Amino acid sequence: MLRRTKIVLAITFMVAVVVAAFSYVYISRLLSLRVTTARETAGNLTSQLAYMAINAAPDLTSTRVNTNNPAAVRRALAYYLGTDRDLNGMLESVVGNWPTIYDAAIVDSEGKAILHTNPALVGKKIADRPNFQTVQDATFRRQLRMVYHAPTVYDVRTPLLLNGKPFGSIRVGVSTVFLKNELTPWLRHAVILSGSAVLLSLIIAAALSRFALGPLKQLSLSLDNVTAGESDTIAEEDAGHDEYGLVSLKIAHLGRQMRDAKEIFSALKDNVDQIMANLQDGLMLFTRDSRVVLVSASVEKFLGRPRRELLGRTAAEILSWESPLGALLLNAFQLQQAVELREVDLPNGKRVQVALDFIQERGTPIGALLTMRDADTARRIEDEIEMSRRLSASGRLTRGVAHEVKNPINAIVLHLQLLQSKLQQTDPATRRHIEIIDSEIHRLDRVVQILVDFTRPRDLHLDEVNLCRLIEDVASLAAPDAAQHGVKITSDVPPEPLWVKVDADFVRQAFLNVVLNGVQAMPDGGTLAISVRRDDDTVLTEIRDQGTGIPADVQEKIFELYFTTKKDGSGIGLAQTYQILQWHYGSVDFESVAGQGTTFRLRLPMAEARSEALQEVNQADLV
Repeated sequence: MLRRTKIVLAITFMVAVVVAAFSYVYISRLLSLRVTTARETAGNLTSQLAYMAINAAPDLTSTRVNTNNPAAVRRALAYYLGTDRDLNGMLESVVGNWPTIYDAAIVDSEGKAILHTNPALVGKKIADRPNFQTVQDATFRRQLRMVYHAPTVYDVRTPLLLNGKPFGSIRVGVSTVFLKNELTPWLRHAVILSGSAVLLSLIIAAALSRFALGPLKQLSLSLDNVTAGESDTIAEEDAGHDEYGLVSLKIAHLGRQMRDAKEIFSALKDNVDQIMANLQDGLMLFTRDSRVVLVSASVEKFLGRPRRELLGRTAAEILSWESPLGALLLNAFQLQQAVELREVDLPNGKRVQVALDFIQERGTPIGALLTMRDADTARRIEDEIEMSRRLSASGRLTRGVAHEVKNPINAIVLHLQLLQSKLQQTDPATRRHIEIIDSEIHRLDRVVQILVDFTRPRDLHLDEVNLCRLIEDVASLAAPDAAQHGVKITSDVPPEPLWVKVDADFVRQAFLNVVLNGVQAMPDGGTLAISVRRDDDTVLTEIRDQGTGIPADVQEKIFELYFTTKKDGSGIGLAQTYQILQWHYGSVDFESVAGQGTTFRLRLPMAEARSEALQEVNQADLV
């Protein structure tokens, strides 16, 4: 509800309460006055009727009427009272002249009407009716119920004495219907005045609230401008020196400070978001009360929840005591103890390396940093680093050995040629041995040259290549060899192109090495399946054979140079594939099941992703 509406309703409610209170007092006084007036009117009327009845009655002692006979006395009085013109005229005018009077009667001691405003009731017994005094003595609300309840006639009585003895009474009936008819116009007038007062107060309250809260609207617009980062147009000379002007100036100063801080924060946020989006490790930054304020994109795959559901929540709301990861971290938060790097099983079956460090400032904890890393990925990276280290060491050693071996080989070849020129007349057997020595020396020279070529840095000629088309070329190149082994090559490539920025010749050779290895692993024939698809920012190529698989004890060595399990293998193909993919910021791994075959997975970054990565590397080098 708007504050303006609250103010209007509050003012209207207060006015309504005041009006209701005054209306209550007014109506109660009005009702009491009307009841009292009706009582006094009826009382005066009974007094007048009693006076006129006494004057109209004769002195019975001077008449022939037997005063010892009540019936005779009653007949005589009824005669005299009924023939009294003034008394009868008074009774006839009662109902017409007094609006609250219902009827009037002169009743004898037996309750029979001697005279009545209704001639049909003369001589009949009149039923007793409640005394009007009960209405006059009642409280306001009871009086209101009596008047506005079922129609009732109340009596106002005066005893009638004849010669000092009670003879009967004067009864005047007051009807609540007549009281209600007389009171209702005044009540309606009071209600109309009350409603008008409340409506008027509502209009006045709305006007006052608009006038009083008008500056707040301008302040709200100023705050909106400050929040949106726009400049506030309030000038110091225009602001004035009242409370509104002072608040406006403070908002303007605050807006300038917020804009400066927002620019700094925006720049920092962009940098942090870029860093957090590219991190492979999952990072979560907690405040002192274990509430998440920073989340990297990789956390989503570990916890299975989007970042927007994690930000602002506490560790207890995110983690569960029932999971090993949740129990470990929640216990650490409770005890405020750091967690050294350890592996934990996730509910999805993956293993993750977890570390929790508490951040302190001057000995006071101010937050915590949670690091999560895929254990399989970490081990694979470690294996790749170790493989790169081995290849690098092997390359350095190979270059040295090749350099040392090249010179003796060249000298041997030279002297062998001199020896052949001098032994022109040698027998065929000797010449045969010399030819074998020459052939083996040339083969040794080719092996040394291959080593030199393998370890020598290459200049890559990078072009954007559709990997789907390149895979089809590889399948065509391997088709003749596959046909000789009874192997069928199938390829599953998407219709849309998948662009990678690579040296096409090198990458073609890398894929061909894996395909030919798969063909040779199926001496009895089978199917070699090649599939290509996009996986995030990389292109994933899977080459699956149906061979005997790679033994578990040699799986760690298959990318090493000169390692082979084939009798006629060179041990260079897979090492060359591994090296070529590293040149292109890609990767290669495999899964092998004994008796079921092997699946190689080769990843290359998409053309746009690789360009972004190179730009980041160049920027880092410049910094």
